[in-house]
Order: sequence, then C-alpha cells, then structure tokens
Amino acid sequence: MIKEQLKQKISDKTACIGVIGLGYVGLPLIVEFCLKGFKGIGFEVDTKKADAINKGDSYIVDVPSENVQKCLDSEKLEATTDFSKLSDCDVIIICVPTPLRKTKDPDMSYILASGREIQKYMRKGQLVILESTTYPGTTDEVLQPMFEEKGFKLDEDFLLAFSPERVDPGNPQFLTHNITKVVGGVGKDSTEVATELYANIVNTVHPVSSARVAEACKLWENTFRAINIGMANEMAKVCNALNIDTWEVVRAAATKPFGFMPFYPGPGIGGHCIPLDPHYLSWKARQHGFDSQFITLAEQINSGMPKYVAGLVRDALNDQQKSVKGSKILILGVAYKKDIDDMRESPALSVIDLLRSRGANVVYHDAFVPEVTFDHAYTIGDGEPLYNQEFTDELISSSDCVVICTEHSDVDYKRVCELASVIVDTRNALKEDLREESKAKIVRL
Repeated sequence: MIKEQLKQKISDKTACIGVIGLGYVGLPLIVEFCLKGFKGIGFEVDTKKADAINKGDSYIVDVPSENVQKCLDSEKLEATTDFSKLSDCDVIIICVPTPLRKTKDPDMSYILASGREIQKYMRKGQLVILESTTYPGTTDEVLQPMFEEKGFKLDEDFLLAFSPERVDPGNPQFLTHNITKVVGGVGKDSTEVATELYANIVNTVHPVSSARVAEACKLWENTFRAINIGMANEMAKVCNALNIDTWEVVRAAATKPFGFMPFYPGPGIGGHCIPLDPHYLSWKARQHGFDSQFITLAEQINSGMPKYVAGLVRDALNDQQKSVKGSKILILGVAYKKDIDDMRESPALSVIDLLRSRGANVVYHDAFVPEVTFDHAYTIGDGEPLYNQEFTDELISSSDCVVICTEHSDVDYKRVCELASVIVDTRNALKEDLREESKAKIVRL
C-alpha cells in the first residue's frame, strides 16, 4: 500500500521532498528536485545558510544563485531550521557530514541527530533515504531500529534506503543530473520507490540488492582512489630519488589504452571523502576481525606527504644558503582542490603548520579563501589565523620560497616564474615552457 501511494505521488510530482543538510550534497540535490517540479523543504541547523537560501543566495559553487531564485519564484523551495516540518515531507533525504573522531573512528553524531529529529516528527507513509557516506550496515542497523521504536513497521508504515552521494565540487562536467545514482533499499519496496524517485532528476539510476551494497559501493570508490593516489605519491618519491620527471612518467604510462588509469601525486589528499571514507571501511573490517593493510599503508603514505613537501622546501632553501627558520614562504592555494573554496582536510593546512613550527614566516594567496584558521581536524598547530594576501609583484619577489599547493586557474604562473627565486611545485602547475624560461630554482614532485 505505502509503495503504491508513494510511487503515485512521485509520478504526479505531488510528493514533498525534504533534505536535511544544505551543504555540497544537499543543496544541489534539493534544487534539482525543485527545478523538476517537486516541492522541496531544506532543513538546516545553520540559520545563516537557511536565510541565504530563502533570499536566493547560493553559497555552493555548483549551484547558481539564479537556480535557487527560480525555485523560490515558483514557490517550490523553502529552507528552514524548524524540523517539525519533517512531518510535511513524503520523502526525507539525509545529507549531513560524517567526519572522523580524533581516533579516526566514525563520528555518527550528525546521522544520529538527524535520525532523532525524523523519529520525533515521523508519520506513516514516508520514505527515508540516507546519502551521507558511512559504513555498511548503518541504514539497517542504526536508522531502521530508531524508526521502529516509534511502532512503525518497514514496508507497511515507512520505507528506507541508502543512496551514496557522488559530488565533485567545482567540476562543471559532472553535476547531479549526469552522475549515475546507486540506490539500495532495506527491502525491495524501498529500492523500487527510491529508484523511481531519483529517476526524476538523474539520467541513470543503478539499483542494487541492499542498502549495505550501496554503502559499501561508496567506500570502495573512494578507497580505490586513496590507495592509487598513495601509489602515485610513493612513485613520485622514487622518481625524485632517481632524478626522473614524475609527471612525464605518468603521461607516458597513460598512453597505454588498457590496464592503466592515471593518478597524480600531490601534497596530500583533501576533501570530505578520500581522506575519511577508507577509515569507515577499515573500521568496519576491524569489527569483523579483518585488518585492511592496503588502506592503512595508503593512509600512511598520503598523510606523510605534507612532511615530504616541507622537506623539499627545506632542501631548496638550503641550496640557496637559507634556512626555513626566518624565511618568508608564500603558499599558493590553500583549498583542497583547484578553483573551489573548500578547505576540508586540505593538505596545505598541514604544510603551513609544519613550516610555521620550524620558524618560517608563512603567508598565502588564494582568492577563493579569505581566511585560514587552524581548528581543522588534521592540522598539528594552533597558530594565529592567516589572511589572503593580494597577489602582487612585491608579494612574490619578497618571498624566499613559493610553494604551489593548489593550482588555481586564476594564478599567473608565468609571473611567478619571472619573480620568484625558489619554487616548490606540488601540482605540476608550471608547464615545460614556463620552467625553461624561469630563472628560479624549481623543485617538483
């Protein structure tokens, strides 16, 4: 009965879609539903975010403000901090953060808080979908019992599914509608209804046999990336020791049309997914007596890259008869990836911490990030905040060393090569023609 009722509401677009968490995942999702004609209610604990959305202002790079305004003008979108409105929703989608504790165990507090709010205002006839990345078993081991405590029965009173978020912030090629959506329900009815729901906003939906398969799918994707990035970082160290151009080696290997996929080294790994997700998988594996050695090794390599970069800076300055202590070091780019403002787990923070701990005077330029504070999860220092410096000739030429941590497109790297004395390039931002013309000492991964 509940399956047919929800399918009908989805088919005629009378279903109200609630999304908990209006960040990099939740905001693009709810806007996509509203643009397709569904009524959407976005739930936030941050009043500033809710107010911004209700004014038509987007704070997410992949969501144009005009799309938010279009949803508001059609009276399809509303953002609120009032969680009692969850009872108005036919579908509730959870898109909250899933960080790690300092022990690198899963921090489920945001999912649990969302579950409690849903439990409080839940009514019969709703579909609940978890999109937050988590360990296999969360949907049926954590959320299902919470809802059944209210006396509701799965398939009769509510449906429950997991669909992993797949977001690549700042990538205009892949947005919500053209990224395949994996869906796994806690039961066939849940899978069927959730699949029909997402088919309204994405080109391809891939249903799987269970929520646990969908949960494991997400972790496998990002663990694959973390391990291969770890290999790329390890190979970069080997190539440097052998005085071989790392990037030329990768380009050459990538010409093979089968059996190889290029991954690139860097100063570490950042963002919400790759540094964290493998730990969810290894944590769950440990609960079953299995030690995931590949994941542990990749994490050790990747988390050690900021220290390796700091060592490259030290050696480059030594060659100029300078020490790190007292040197002015300019960091170019502090976001975790190019052309976005996302600072989550950015390796640049650890590079800054390490250089400051060795007495360097560190400044940075990143037009996307006006301020850097040091209360992030994996930084080791507690230094004073830093503020974005204007990209001037004086800033470049007065620096003893320039470290490219993020290769933003708006930076004039030719100008950097003309004015800097020492450059450490961790992203291959300086192409061959720039390196050939530069008088600066250039060190690359």
